[in-house]
Amino acid sequence: MSFQQSLAGLNAASKNLDTVGHNIANASTPGFKRSRLEFAESLAAAGETAAATSVGIGVSTLATTQMFMQGDIKSTGNNLDVAINGNGFFMLEQVDGTMAFSRAGNFQRDREGFIKSMTNDKVLGYSVDPETNQPLTGVAPAPLKFSSSHFLPARATGEVSVQLNLDARAPFDPEEKAALGTYGTSVEVYDSQGISTALNLYFSKSDSNTWEIYNSIESIDDGNGNLTEPEPVGYMIFDENGVMLGVFDEVPNPFPEEPSLEPISMTIPTIKNPNDPPENITFNIDFLGSSQFGTNFAVSKLNQDGYTAGFMSNLNIEKDGTVMISYSNGMKRPEARIALAGFPNQQGLEPIGENKWISTMSAGEMVAGLAETGIFGTLHSGALEESNVDLTSELVDLMTAQRYYQSNAQAIKTQDQVFNTLVNLR
Repeated sequence: MSFQQSLAGLNAASKNLDTVGHNIANASTPGFKRSRLEFAESLAAAGETAAATSVGIGVSTLATTQMFMQGDIKSTGNNLDVAINGNGFFMLEQVDGTMAFSRAGNFQRDREGFIKSMTNDKVLGYSVDPETNQPLTGVAPAPLKFSSSHFLPARATGEVSVQLNLDARAPFDPEEKAALGTYGTSVEVYDSQGISTALNLYFSKSDSNTWEIYNSIESIDDGNGNLTEPEPVGYMIFDENGVMLGVFDEVPNPFPEEPSLEPISMTIPTIKNPNDPPENITFNIDFLGSSQFGTNFAVSKLNQDGYTAGFMSNLNIEKDGTVMISYSNGMKRPEARIALAGFPNQQGLEPIGENKWISTMSAGEMVAGLAETGIFGTLHSGALEESNVDLTSELVDLMTAQRYYQSNAQAIKTQDQVFNTLVNLR
């Protein structure tokens, strides 16, 4: 029976050589996971009664086990490359509509705007709520698509934030106080068609710790040639420590004891729009954080949330899997987040080639989610996960497998010599 044992050994050694060779061949494949051949002893008989007389008949191979250890993260500088550091898998929609999973994050965008893997599979993700910038994880992940004609509609200004310091040294005597335009600033706001209008803000000290707010310093013509002085649109009130107590439509009496954080509403005409848009732009102005100290007038924050329309100019994937789109109007917004999949038993996944696996009953129920949550791990943008193959170890395994093969071949040769001796007995 020595031929049978040695033949089983040759077959097992040959499979081991194939496995090690496969690992070595994929040492540079992004996201590749090395495999290991599992061996088991084979007996001619089994059970307690035959244990003393059982004869080994060689070796069998039980399975090829995948080793899902983490591979090294290598920076590439490509804005569509993404590496997983953890247990997650990218979710892919294959050409036939079925789902596959991969650790290779070398993505690209096709002419239709779909983000795809190098095997032409669509990458799945969650869209982002434009108001909250939060991913909509309550629905199934869908293919990510951002064509070059991806368009961001105009948005009318709804909020203006201003943070400034008003000089506490400014006099409020009508005969001495500064001219109305001494303390002022300006910002562009937008109507519903994305056409900008300048919002001018002027501040004039009218009483102790009290400042008037104007949006114009021009005299107003009543249509009959009569000019009237501009009226304040609000009042900023400060306490004795220079801390803002709030902004009010009229001077409160008495002053509030606690700060009011409520913004004020303001309406200005859309001067530059020749069409028939809404006649005015109405928005809230928040002066939170403003102060009155004895230093020069200074504006530390001035921004608003409106913008004109724009087309996509660039696409980047952030470290948490957020697909960030830059637009020609200067806006930069999160539009989607890459979805990741997790499994109770990664080794139960079935490899189908091209750096992909498919789910099986052995892998357990798939769980979909986002990077930096649960079991999925983190993402690295502009990087790829390298193969987890250790070439030094694999080359040693290759030499060992070669010796196994040679040893089994030598056993067959020895058995042949024994048979030859028997045949030639006289």
